[in-house]
Amino acid sequence: MWRPPRGAVLVGVDGSAAALGAVRWAARDAALRNVPLSLVHVVDAPLPEWFEIAALAGFRQWQEQRARDFISSAIKTAEESTGEFGPVQIDSKVFNSATVPTFVGLSTEVEMVVLGYRGHGGVLARSFLGSVSSALVYHAHCPVAVIHDDKAMTGNAPRGPVLVGIDGSPASEAATAIAFEEASRRGVDLIALHAWTDPRVSGSKGLFQDSKWDAQLADEEETLAERLAGWHERYPDVEIRRRIEIGDPARWLIEASERAQLIVVGSHGCGWFSGRLLGSVGAAVVNRAKIPVIVARQS
Repeated sequence: MWRPPRGAVLVGVDGSAAALGAVRWAARDAALRNVPLSLVHVVDAPLPEWFEIAALAGFRQWQEQRARDFISSAIKTAEESTGEFGPVQIDSKVFNSATVPTFVGLSTEVEMVVLGYRGHGGVLARSFLGSVSSALVYHAHCPVAVIHDDKAMTGNAPRGPVLVGIDGSPASEAATAIAFEEASRRGVDLIALHAWTDPRVSGSKGLFQDSKWDAQLADEEETLAERLAGWHERYPDVEIRRRIEIGDPARWLIEASERAQLIVVGSHGCGWFSGRLLGSVGAAVVNRAKIPVIVARQS
C-alpha cells in the first residue's frame, strides 16, 4: 500500500478552488518546514448495480481522467506557490476508497493534513465546514490545517503574527508548540491570547470589587506566564505579545485573527468541553475565522 513520506505535509485535492487554495498554503508550509508535499485525491463514488452493468468501463475511465486532471493541476499550483522558499519534493496518489477513513489512516504517517474549508458539490458546498474537513478536525491523528478560501494563503496580513489560544489545557500546550514553530519559520511575532470567563464578571468590572478584580486579573496573568515559561528560551527569535481578555474565548480569537496570518487552537480545552473531540471554542474558530486555522490534534 502506498504511504506518504514520513513527516510530509499532506493535502487533499478535489479540483475545487478551496482545495487549490489549500495546495498553495500547504506547498509554502512544506517548503518552510523543508519536508515533502503529498497530494491525495480520493475517488469515493460507489456505483449502483444497474449502472455498473450499463456503463462501468466508460464511467471508470472518466473518473480516472478526472483524477489525473485534478492531480496535474494541483502539482502545477504547488510548484508555482513556493516562490522564494525554494522547490519542494512533491508526490501524489489517487485512492479508490472511502474518503474520510482514507485521510484518517494517512494522518498517522504525516506531519500535517491540509484541507480546503469546502470542497466540490453537495454537502461540501455548504456555508459551514465541509464534511471531510469536519471529520478530519475531529478524528485525525496529526494537526489539521483548514484553509478557508483561495485568497487565504497567508491570511489578511501577509506579515501578520501567528495567533494562539491558551487556556491551560494539554491541548492548548500542543497548540502553543505548533504556534511557536510556525511563528519562528515565518519570522513573525506570536500573539498568545488567554480569555477567562466567570459568571460574576460578565464582561463588566463593576460587578467585582476592585481588589477582587485585580486579584483575578493577576491570577490570569500568572497562568498565562506559566504556560509560556520556557518557550521564549526555545524560540528566542519569536517576540511574544501577551493578551488577556474577559469573556468568550472564541469571540476574542476571531476578533484578533483579523490582524493575523494564522491561528492555532487546541482540539479541546478546559472544563466540561475537555471530554469532547473538538471543543466549542475550536469549532467556532474553525468555522468563523477567515484565515488559515491549525487544529492541534495529536495521535
